[in-house]
Amino acid sequence: MWELPGLYGWSGPTVDMDVDEEETRQKMSQELTDVLDAEAAGSVRTHVVHGNAVDVLLRAAEGAEVLVVGSRGRGGFARALLGSVSQHVSQHASCPVVIVRSPKQ
Repeated sequence: MWELPGLYGWSGPTVDMDVDEEETRQKMSQELTDVLDAEAAGSVRTHVVHGNAVDVLLRAAEGAEVLVVGSRGRGGFARALLGSVSQHVSQHASCPVVIVRSPKQ
């Protein structure tokens, strides 16, 4: 999902307004294939959605058994904190939430 910054204030958008959804789908498919394998990646349902990440995830989680999200930990003290999206969905989702952190680098 994506949301363009700067759309709600007085300033104009600071990013390109044209998001190529097909290109985004292709990149996401390639990333899944790189992380998983082609067979496992083929069993994953993906969606490209425009909107606020928290709102989109909470709507998608309605009726779900579990919601799995990532956490971008920044390292050091910041790594101990949850990101704003993962924190918000963990507090407001109607189902259990699993937050997956990437291994330390």
